[in-house]
Amino acid sequence: MSVVEGDITRVAVDAVVNAANSALKRGGGVDGAIHAAAGPELQAELDRIGGCPTGACRITRGYRLPAPWIIHAVGPVWRGGTADEDSLLESCYRTAFALARRHGLASLAFPAISTGIYGFPKDRATRIAVAAVLDELSRDGTVTDVRFVCFDAETAGLYRAELAGR
Repeated sequence: MSVVEGDITRVAVDAVVNAANSALKRGGGVDGAIHAAAGPELQAELDRIGGCPTGACRITRGYRLPAPWIIHAVGPVWRGGTADEDSLLESCYRTAFALARRHGLASLAFPAISTGIYGFPKDRATRIAVAAVLDELSRDGTVTDVRFVCFDAETAGLYRAELAGR
């Protein structure tokens, strides 16, 4: 596992994970950046898929991204921690791994799912993400490279500190 501060749309991995909304429609933040970089074909494919429930993922082609695949993870909106947000967020990471295994993907790049407009506390989300990814990496050897791609130094610092403490 590694932590990268930068633009997830430029990372050359088998699949980038998108922080998507349940309608699978172009949004802001990471989702908007991925849609802009991938091109309009992405939304056309997502429209054929339809929606996706919170905690689940769907996979599409990467189109104009360096990554040939995009895994769209629908994270929870933070509601104070009383609406099963932790397990829904964890499910995003585990479901992304399941799709990666099913498609034979060895490398993944994750954003900090749900920590933008969805308001999930970054430190809590980081702990959940790192714990889920470490557990999934221990299960089999399909996925061998995971990068947490952070848009800013603060988030990258949280991931680095969490990894250092493990």
